[in-house]
Order: sequence, then C-alpha cells, then structure tokens
Amino acid sequence: MKTEIDKFKEVWCFDFEFNAGPGERPIVVCLVAKELKTGIEIRLWRDQLTSKPPYPVGKDQLFVAYYASAEVGCHLALGWPVPVNLLDLYVEHRNNFNGLENGTGFGLLDAMQSYGLSVDEGAQAHKDRMRMLALQGHWDETERSELVDYCASDVYALERLLPSMLPNIHLQQALLRGRYMVSLAKMEHAGIPMDVALVAKIKSRRLLLQQQLIAVIDKDYGVYEGTTFKTGRFTNYISRTGISWPQSESGKFLLDDDTFKLMAGRYPVLQPLRELRKTVTQLRELKLPVGADGRNRCMLSAFKSKTGRNQPSNSQFIFGACAWMRGMIKPNEGYAIAYIDYSQQEFGIAAALSGDSLMWEAYQSGDPYLEFAKQAGAVPKDATKQSHKAEREQFKSCVLAVQYGMGAESLALRIGQSKARAEELLKLHRATYKRYWEWSDGVVEHALQKNRLWTVFGWYIRFYLTQPNTRSIANFPMQANGAEILRLSCCLVSEAGIQICAPIHDAILIESKDDQIEADVELAQHLMADASELVLGKGYRLRSDAKIVRFPDRYMDERGADMFEKVFELLNQIED
Repeated sequence: MKTEIDKFKEVWCFDFEFNAGPGERPIVVCLVAKELKTGIEIRLWRDQLTSKPPYPVGKDQLFVAYYASAEVGCHLALGWPVPVNLLDLYVEHRNNFNGLENGTGFGLLDAMQSYGLSVDEGAQAHKDRMRMLALQGHWDETERSELVDYCASDVYALERLLPSMLPNIHLQQALLRGRYMVSLAKMEHAGIPMDVALVAKIKSRRLLLQQQLIAVIDKDYGVYEGTTFKTGRFTNYISRTGISWPQSESGKFLLDDDTFKLMAGRYPVLQPLRELRKTVTQLRELKLPVGADGRNRCMLSAFKSKTGRNQPSNSQFIFGACAWMRGMIKPNEGYAIAYIDYSQQEFGIAAALSGDSLMWEAYQSGDPYLEFAKQAGAVPKDATKQSHKAEREQFKSCVLAVQYGMGAESLALRIGQSKARAEELLKLHRATYKRYWEWSDGVVEHALQKNRLWTVFGWYIRFYLTQPNTRSIANFPMQANGAEILRLSCCLVSEAGIQICAPIHDAILIESKDDQIEADVELAQHLMADASELVLGKGYRLRSDAKIVRFPDRYMDERGADMFEKVFELLNQIED
C-alpha cells in the first residue's frame, strides 16, 4: 500500500553515536544509515567520515531519526549540510501520547513498546552500557564493532517503528516539526556567549556567596538557619508583619515559587526574599555547562512540555536560572546579541483565534491593558499610563489572571483589593470581550466532549486518562499556538542566515557582528511577524520588542539588576 513517504526518492533511517563534554559540541564516534527502498546500508567509523555526507540530503530525500537534533548536531559538528526533509519519530510519539499516561516513556524502546513492537529483554541495560562506552573516548577493535552494531540496532528499530507510526502521522505537519528540530540543532550548536571568568568565580565561591547573601538580605526577615529556609521562622515573620498568606486546605502555608511570586507582586517587601530563596536553591544546584569556547550549551528538550514548548534543565540553561544570573551572558568582542520577544503575545493570540475584534483593537493599540480599561468604561478615552497608573495595573492583572486561569481570590491577592473588586474586574472582561469568552467556553466544551485539542499545525493534547483541568484547557490554545509561532519564527530566522543562540518561551536571542546587528534585528522582527500571521491568519501580525547588547556590555534582565549588583559586590569582597 502506498504511503505519503513514497513520494520521496530515498528514505533514510540514520543514527550517530557521539560524545560531548559539558557545554561542548558533539564529537562523532560513528554513523549508521539505511535507505529503506533499496536496503543500502552505510556503516562508518569516525576516521572514515569525510568532508561531506555519504548520502544526498536534498529535497528528494526523507531522513528519519529519533530526537533528530542530535543527528543534525553531528552533521553540523562535521561541517556537513543538513537534511532538507526530516521526520522525527520522537516528536511524533510525544504528539500521539501528549497528555496521556502511556505507561512507558518517550525513549526509543518506550516508543516501540507503545506500538506493540517486541523489545529484547535487557535492551535498555545494553543501551545504557553502549552510551557509557561511547563516552569513553578510546576503543579497541572489539569495542568499535560493538558500538557500530549498537548504532545499527537503533537504525533497525527506526525501520520497524516507522510503518507502525505512519498511519497516525500528518506528514506535512510532521515535516514542519522536523524543520524546527534542524533550527534547534543550530541553536544548540551555537550556544550562548558567557562571561567565562564570572561564571567560574560564581561556581567556585557558591557556598560563600550563599552565606553572604543570606547575611545581607535575611537580616530583614530572619527566616534562615544557616543556608536552610525554615518554615517556622517564616510563619513568625508573617505573623509579625500581618501579611495574609495563602494556605492549603490543611492550613499549611503555600511556599512554592508561584505563590511567592504572587505575594511579592502584592507586597514588594517580599521580592528580595523571593529572589534570595531562588538564588540559594539554584546556587546549590547550578551546573551551567560552559564549553571551552565560552558558550553555555545544553539539551534544549524540544516538545517536552504539554504545550509543545522546550523544557531545558533550569540548572543547565542560563535562561532557566534566576533573573540576576543572566548577567553572566556577555557578547564576544566585535559582536552583539539581541533579545527579541513578542509583545503581549498571548493576548494577541487570544484575540486572533477567537476573532474578537475589540480584543484585537486593544492589542493593536500597543497597550492592551489600558485600552481594556477604556473599552470597559473604567477610565476616560484620553487616559494614559501616567494619569491612570493604578487602574491600568488592575486591568493588567485582570488580563493576566484570565490568561493564567486565576480565580477571583488569586486576583484579589495580586491587586491587593477585595474579592468583590476582583470579581467585578473579571465580569468586566467577560462583558467587554464577549466573542472571546464564547469561543473560550466553546473550546472547553469541545475538549470535554472530544477529549482532545490541537493547534493550527497539529500539536495535540488528549485527556482520556487524566481528569481535565478546565483552566489549563482554556489556556492551551494560547500557549500551544504561541509555541507554534515561536518554532516557526526560529525556522524562518535561522534559515535567513541569522544565528539564534537560544529560544526563550516567547523570545529568541540572536547574535551578529556588531555592525550587522541592527539589520539582523529588523529582519528577524519582520520574520517573527510573518510567523505569527502564518499561524493566526492573514492580518494578525504580532509585534515584538528588541534589546541590543554590544561588547563589552553584558545582558541584564531588569528584574535581576539589583540582585546582580549585590552578588557582584559580595564576590569582590570575598576576593579581597
């Protein structure tokens, strides 16, 4: 029976074995590839790999892999061109089971079991042993043969898995996801330029730094014992200050970071304590791999979240760390970096997908929060951020509450007002954006009836085996289509020849030569608007903001600027 992949002249399953130190690019050990139509098989050890790939990689070929950014990364490390058409069975397996408890996992062997394919007993243990052998760095003839055979076994597994998965794959959409894995590999290859000396200093003095930060900041709170946050002491602090702190049903204080973030927004005096808690924890866990070329690299864990976003390790990815730690990012001499992020992306996506003209009008105003207040009749038409700052902040909090599925109680805490006022704001949102709410309620109803939702380009979430959370369901279209937009942005920007160092939720970090950065930012922003229109429909172009940093300056997240200054000062004192 003919399938969609028959239109390709060649279909290659391929796999590399490689090793890589922390923060380093891969060093290729061997390659095995098999062309499925002819049965031609290629087995090459590292010293047999030449300056070009042993197979064509053009538009007539389809390449099949499992977590394909690893294979593309090996192409880049070898200086080879990358495949034009890529089908990543890891991504499609996640898509098929996203939201479900499939009982296995998302590794290659897990995928085979999920589709009813037999797996040899002890296969996982053998895989683990071979991975360790690949990291060894030197091998005798027997070990070489073992590694190549193991590499080939993964190729044969792909060959068996492909026909089992094909009936559930929309090839055009899958190739778009494969296209993103190529751009992701380019980002992992590029890495993020770091201030190497500062990274080394922070890592080597992390314990002293923890102690000094606690001594400086905790004197106003008295909640630490050594380097340990003590719940009892925090309870006493809350009692002394009269702060009304959220509690669980059992009466215990909620101490997760989301609660701290919410309460710090309500009580700014708590912000330094929140930053201290995060800093102490992250300094304890900080790995932050930096290669010999001074760049932070880690697996970006594509499609790992239910909304299809990347989910790299917070201890290894600099943008997963505390805001102040991002001050360690620094462009090299002669270069500049630019952080380009979508403006009010979720609000714009909600307006576009729902077709709510008033909401889109608010987005186009450039300040949807103040425009919402005007549309609701809460402030005059000539109101500005300066003249009605308090009202704007309340309406901004209301918009964010709707986006994050907050109820009236959480919104009341956020704005420091009564629950009645929070309920009034939420009612104003429903009354102002009726079309949006009709659409959003319809999304939830459809999800509960059909047990699934999907994005414009076919990223699915299913609810068969778990109790659906209606707030998460309502937010899924914005979050998941936002992920679609960013993935397509990365493809377009990368393919235009602009180097992306990292994707960050609804933003990208690019790097260019100092005299080229403005032109590249302008082009990247245009392409990002194109990407949003391709996902949301004609006329729905989302705006973006750009922040350029040139050598010798460092990147600085304004939310962490004060803490960075404290850390920098304490490091100098420790040095002295």
